[in-house]
Amino acid sequence: MLVTYLEASRDLCETDSVLFGAAVAACRIIGAKLPMAGRATKQSSAIPAWRKRIEDRIVKARALIGRLISFRSGNNRPRVVRTVRMAFAGTNISLSQPDITQKLTERIDDLKQKIAAWGKRIRRFTERSRRFNQNRLFQSDQKRLYKANTVAFWRGLWSEPVNHSEGPWTEVVASQGASITPMDPVIITPDDVAEAVRRAPNWKSPGILTGCITTG
Repeated sequence: MLVTYLEASRDLCETDSVLFGAAVAACRIIGAKLPMAGRATKQSSAIPAWRKRIEDRIVKARALIGRLISFRSGNNRPRVVRTVRMAFAGTNISLSQPDITQKLTERIDDLKQKIAAWGKRIRRFTERSRRFNQNRLFQSDQKRLYKANTVAFWRGLWSEPVNHSEGPWTEVVASQGASITPMDPVIITPDDVAEAVRRAPNWKSPGILTGCITTG
């Protein structure tokens, strides 16, 4: 039955669909579990508690910077003044002293440096976690690791239109090659394709165009 459908297929899309259907049927016969669409194993998206605390500190620090800048610009509303006093709590700085503008600038710069340090800590953790997950995935399932890159590579070759340069030099080259005998057409048989992909892992295959089912 499979041979009949393969011989009747008109293009790679239909051939791919036939092979995929045969693979699904074989899995169901032997009782193998099939991954369901949308149920693939995913990394946990839970945010660590320490990271949540740092993000909350960053939000509060940015809000405080906004209040300090507003006060430095002349906003003396009671809520703003109360926040500024809390920012200098535990110090000998008074809001009425002559160099309060300089003290405000120093406090703002200090908060900005803390925000930069907290952000760098989060980025270090994110980068380290990404490398760790990629290394573990490379050892367990290379197909999932390289799937996006593989799809993007072949999509760039087959699915995206390309505007070639049609400058005057192309006509010169065409005229120079007009006397060259064209090469005989290359005929690729199913046996040639089978031999070429016989030892290649199926997840490295180019797949098919959008709208068709892929066996990879």
